[in-house]
Amino acid sequence: MEGMEAWIALSLIRGVGESTLRRLVDVFGAPEEVFRVSVTQLRDLGKLNQSVAKRIAQFNNSHLIAEHIELMHRHGVKLITFLDSGYPGNLRQLDDSPPMLYVKGKIEREDARAVALVGSRTATVYGKLMAQKLAAGLVRAGITIVSGMARGIDTISHKVALDQGGRTVAVLGCGVDVVYPPENRSLMEEIAKRGAVISEFPMGTRPLAGNFPARNRIISGLSLGVVAVEASGASGVLSTAKWAAEQGRDVFAVPGNVSSRMSVGTNILIKHGAKLTTDVADILEELNLERAPSGSEIPPSLSKEEQDVLEILNSTPQHVDYIREKANLPISRILSVLLSLEMKELVFQLPGKLFVRKER
Repeated sequence: MEGMEAWIALSLIRGVGESTLRRLVDVFGAPEEVFRVSVTQLRDLGKLNQSVAKRIAQFNNSHLIAEHIELMHRHGVKLITFLDSGYPGNLRQLDDSPPMLYVKGKIEREDARAVALVGSRTATVYGKLMAQKLAAGLVRAGITIVSGMARGIDTISHKVALDQGGRTVAVLGCGVDVVYPPENRSLMEEIAKRGAVISEFPMGTRPLAGNFPARNRIISGLSLGVVAVEASGASGVLSTAKWAAEQGRDVFAVPGNVSSRMSVGTNILIKHGAKLTTDVADILEELNLERAPSGSEIPPSLSKEEQDVLEILNSTPQHVDYIREKANLPISRILSVLLSLEMKELVFQLPGKLFVRKER
């Protein structure tokens, strides 16, 4: 076995975890060399127990490797290892970085300027608005948005990044050929076209609960800082924030209503030293990142009806019936105007036929 085949084979052997795989490659120089040494050398130099050393030395399942590679080709997935120049620089700095990444899409050099936005799967209107506001502002400052493609805050952050013409990276707790949650299939495909979907887990890996803490360390590891937008006291967001702190990344948290269950986690983080964040400027200043040049965006042209409807909207969600009444237009016309404003990235729709004006 050579190259990619050897990497995949080694990673699929029971008892060879990420730290063991990295140690073996460090000791023997390359994954293919690991398969050319004796059980005794594996046991002594690789510091393996006898059973794992035997499984490596006796591995002979070319069919399994061929199936894995065929699945990668079918889904347009590449393998990047920690020895490759294309391995993300932010992640390479970490002692516990994954030795291999499955990538659908492309990781660009500019993705080193990345900030993670994470939050509750059951986000409130407030949380959704803050995610939209922060994601849009970060993208306009030339920042790549990193998140976990979960329901709620993660999904909104990815979508806003794409809507704003920016880059976004989704880190999965399953194989990159597994769509989770299933309703995000089209989002996942769009991220792969204009950013990257990545995972440390082999193809076909299901989204098991135990995978997500490991996924969270990659989210924070890829980023210069992690922003907790909204979280309950038992949220996985706290896991990502903990990883960020251990990795020396800045941790930011959006304050929330003290009586809201969905703000308990972020308020706890602020109590324990996370940087209170209400605006993109808080993030950019702390990370010493420059804003995009002012006046660089060309405002879209608007019809008289679009201007009138836009003036009715602000950061407070407004129901479509209220907008129709204020604009004095038929409901069919209002819906058409709102759709046009959404396409021009000036309006953001929330569940329940509520609309808000996007921050510009």
